[in-house]
Amino acid sequence: DEELARVVPVVEALAAHTRVSVDTAKPEVARAAAAAGASLLNDVTASLDEVAAECDLAWIAMHMQGEPRTMQLEPSYDDVVEEVSAYLEAQARRAADRGVHEVWIDPGIGFGKTFAHNWALLAALPQLCDLGFPVAVGTSRKRFLGALAAADEGTEPPADDRLEGSVATALLAAQAGVGLLRVHDVAATVSALEAAGLRADRTDGRSTEGVDLEPMEANRWP
Repeated sequence: DEELARVVPVVEALAAHTRVSVDTAKPEVARAAAAAGASLLNDVTASLDEVAAECDLAWIAMHMQGEPRTMQLEPSYDDVVEEVSAYLEAQARRAADRGVHEVWIDPGIGFGKTFAHNWALLAALPQLCDLGFPVAVGTSRKRFLGALAAADEGTEPPADDRLEGSVATALLAAQAGVGLLRVHDVAATVSALEAAGLRADRTDGRSTEGVDLEPMEANRWP
């Protein structure tokens, strides 16, 4: 399996030195990554909690409307904040009942959401943080940030030219109480968090209290 061949050697190389998160929707990959030393399962389907419990993995349940190939066709909600909150709380409580020792929730910014949905969820992060589970968020370089820049500048910048919006929304999330940020630009985000008086894991390996940063691949997800 190509995913196994790619993931397992990387996990094995890193796990002795740092906490490793694996992002997969396949139970067999999650199990193999756990055996290789991964400690956190990032689950965009929010369906692998039994595997997480079986393998003693911490688990992030993410909200996604639809599936990756179709999720952005016509996303629709009666109340995006209420629906996403209710879904994540139900998934998280189910996972806790099944024995997952560390459960995180993620509103899935950009996963089956319009521009307006994404901003509504960012504004509601304090409400999500009050559900009783730690919250993870990824806004880095996503298309809704490009759309925001296009409204001011007339053209949408490419993904690798969305630093300002990425850092600004990371700060917004951290101030709301989010405990884990998925970012591409680690050094810039750390500098901004520390300048704002928010603590983060340092890029030089010296851990401090507060927000964790999870580096992202350059072109993963919208």
